[in-house]
Amino acid sequence: MTAPTPDLSTLRGLHLPTAGTSAVQPEMVAALALGFGLALLVGLIRIVRARRGASVRRAALRELALAGNLEPQARRVAQARLLRRVVRTLKGEEAARTRGSDWAATLDTTFATDFFRSGPGRVFADDLYRRPEATDPAAIDVGLGRLLSQIRA
Repeated sequence: MTAPTPDLSTLRGLHLPTAGTSAVQPEMVAALALGFGLALLVGLIRIVRARRGASVRRAALRELALAGNLEPQARRVAQARLLRRVVRTLKGEEAARTRGSDWAATLDTTFATDFFRSGPGRVFADDLYRRPEATDPAAIDVGLGRLLSQIRA
């Protein structure tokens, strides 16, 4: 035996909720407010990080320009100190304490380059105390300026 098929005329039509039922649930309002608050927080964090990177970049470039007015040997020492401070700011104290070839690797990782391991920036890893004539000061200055201008913290 088959079940009788209901007649569509017996179905109730579409209707809006009655005035006594609230269409907006308090949980929905709380979830929307929480989502909006989190979106604002993420936006503020991004703005602060961008400003921090710009601030570090500006300060580093300003110090590099000041070091450019020094004699070659004093310039290298000032630039080496600047690099230590930049790495300390961007990567932390532990990274800023490395020495020798590890320092060159840290610098190359920080600036995403090979300038310090295989380029003129070697002077900051092993060759800092060589005579200034042994290095090309213009290549070092240009390379550091390029790398420091790309800081994005």
